[in-house]
Formats: sequence, structure tokens, C-alpha cells
Amino acid sequence: MKISLASVSVASQEEALAFYTGKLGFIKKNDIPFGDARWLTVISPEDTNGPELVLEPNAEYPAMKALKESLLKDGIPFTAFSVEDLDSEYRRLQELGVKFTQEPAESIGVKYAVFDDTCGNLIQIYQTTE
Repeated sequence: MKISLASVSVASQEEALAFYTGKLGFIKKNDIPFGDARWLTVISPEDTNGPELVLEPNAEYPAMKALKESLLKDGIPFTAFSVEDLDSEYRRLQELGVKFTQEPAESIGVKYAVFDDTCGNLIQIYQTTE
């Protein structure tokens, strides 16, 4: 068994695609019409055969809306992405206008920061240090 898909809830798939490809540097993999929305996935250019991130158009469903609002209020990231060099990735994203809610910090064995993906989600980036 392996992880092949993960998802983030978004209100606008177009805005999410622009952010996740234009700012984060992911690559669009699937874009298939699916009813009123699309089966829209992005992948890491560092692992094109790896897991796909679904830009899930369900942000307005009552349960998802309540979850996202609670996570945002409490400052809890929806998901996390690993990076090789947290400090340089933090600077790169800041230069692209990405808004961070948690500047780089360190804990035992990990450096991390949290940003707003403009789609109602907090996303953590992290680098293991051990």
C-alpha cells in the first residue's frame, strides 16, 4: 500500500491552480472535466511519478467549511510539504508574495514555517535536520 493522492479543499480551482503552480512550482498533471468541476491534480517536479495533490472543489460544503474555519482560527496547517532547504524556500516564496503566518522556527529534528495558500488553507513546509 502507498499514498498516491492527497487533497486540499479549494473554493476556486483556477485560483488554486495558479497558486500551486505559479508560486509553489508544482506541475499540473490531470485536468479532467468532472460534472461542474474538474479532476485537477498537481505533482512535484522533483517526483513526477510520486503522489498527486487534488485541488478539491469542496470548500463550500458545510462540514468542510467548518473544518477549514476551525483550522484557520487555531492556526493549524491543513497539510505539509517537505523541502530540502527551508530558509531558501522561505525566502523564495516571500519574494513571490506568499504570506506566512509562522516564520521559520525549529523544534527537535525539524525546521518549519506556515503560509496561507490563498485558498483558505494553512500549509506547513518543513525540513528535517537530523
